[in-house]
Amino acid sequence: MAGNFEGRVAFITGGSRGIGKGVALRFAEEGAKVAVIDINEEALNEIKTEFAENGYKIFTKKANVVNVEEVEAAVQEIVATYGTVDILVNNAGIIRDNLFFKMTDSDWQQVMDVHLKGSFNVARSVQKYMVDQKYGRIINISSTSALGNRGQANYATAKAGLQGFTKTLAIELGKYGITANSVAPGFIETEMTRATAERVGVPFDEFVKFSVGKIPVARSGKPADIANAVAFFADEKSSFVSGQVIYVAGGPKA
Repeated sequence: MAGNFEGRVAFITGGSRGIGKGVALRFAEEGAKVAVIDINEEALNEIKTEFAENGYKIFTKKANVVNVEEVEAAVQEIVATYGTVDILVNNAGIIRDNLFFKMTDSDWQQVMDVHLKGSFNVARSVQKYMVDQKYGRIINISSTSALGNRGQANYATAKAGLQGFTKTLAIELGKYGITANSVAPGFIETEMTRATAERVGVPFDEFVKFSVGKIPVARSGKPADIANAVAFFADEKSSFVSGQVIYVAGGPKA
């Protein structure tokens, strides 16, 4: 694979598993220096070992995107290690699904904090380096749930909010050579969707089969499918594409 990101520094939040890991791997394969933060220390150790075995350079640190001090400390370490941040992928996310009338204050607030406050904290922390160098790529991971989804009033609201955040960053940061775009995945096979199947009491294979039945291309998505879209937005040649949302869902979603 050609090294489209040779010499670039790519920073992925929630990057130790699932979509985040798939994105991190794609950047590493294309020559980028990769930095990942996550709250899952075990998964961070696993990705560090895996990358080292494949000869890829990776910086890992346990940090919670909701905690601004932890975010600032992580970004400073990344810059001290690699010199800058060229690409940011705001991927960290959680689900606390429940029907609206059963949803607790905590279910609502935790999802808002991780997706919205977390993305704000990290983007604000890295933008100064991008502004200084007059170059940057910010990609926020949204979801088809932004269009509304039963049992996800919190998640749908947060993911729709990320799209507004993305478009505003595109407007404010564009003159500094920084683009901001959003990828909205549909059904992707990850630990998160596996946990959803477990929560609703359905075997994962059946859950996948049911989901695929509603997807026009008749297959489920994989983390690599999202990584392809992220790589497009992150490419140096995509400098005239900003403030956009692409639905990667095996069919039209918006």
